Amino acid sequence: MADASARTTRLELADATLREWTAVVLDASPDGVVLDRSAFYPGGGGQPPDQGVLLWSGGQSRVVGVRRGDDLLLQLAEGDPVPPVGTSVRGAVADERRTALMRTHSALHLLSGVVYRDFGALVTGGNMEPLSARMDFDLPDVPADFKSRIAEACAREVAADRRIDVRVLPREAAFAIPDIIRTATDLLPPDLTDVRIVDIVGLDTQADGGTHVASTRQIGGIEVVKVENKGKANRRLRVRLRD
Repeated sequence: MADASARTTRLELADATLREWTAVVLDASPDGVVLDRSAFYPGGGGQPPDQGVLLWSGGQSRVVGVRRGDDLLLQLAEGDPVPPVGTSVRGAVADERRTALMRTHSALHLLSGVVYRDFGALVTGGNMEPLSARMDFDLPDVPADFKSRIAEACAREVAADRRIDVRVLPREAAFAIPDIIRTATDLLPPDLTDVRIVDIVGLDTQADGGTHVASTRQIGGIEVVKVENKGKANRRLRVRLRD
């Protein structure tokens, strides 16, 4: 999807496996650092922002968050040095955390695809942390065996090793795809011209800006921990990932 942070090339959108790269500091202040190139995911769609480090000759700083605005601002740990403007730095994303979040985000797409396919329910909300998440659905009535049916369906889709593709389409072409918006509310800005699509081939196709694994088998096991009633027509599924 188009990003307001025009000065920073978003490397993670093209290659979610990238963990280290070189960049040049465009702006630096106590509020944070702006790079010309970055693979730090800034957060969105329920996926938290990345963490990691910046390294340069004579310095090292921990990246503890990323904020989107007019620029993509890397927030450094309090007390860590700030690299001067023009400095060549090496960025590195915390691999274990990012990989866990990629697995989790893909698991939520798989879950929403299963629930939509089998029960016709749209997503009303969600949130994730590394290897655990919740997703809410507009689902007034569920059968007694709902939890086990969802768990079994998710396990089958993981075992199917479905390919997960990412592509960017013009808005008109994206909205020509049936059911491209799987949330009860369309969250895409009306002025968005290009739409990033994440496709679990044969199961789920959604507009999404996050990072994902390459296939459903890479998600690992999905445990449906709990199904909660959060209102007259709202069901919350809590899931946990295992290797």
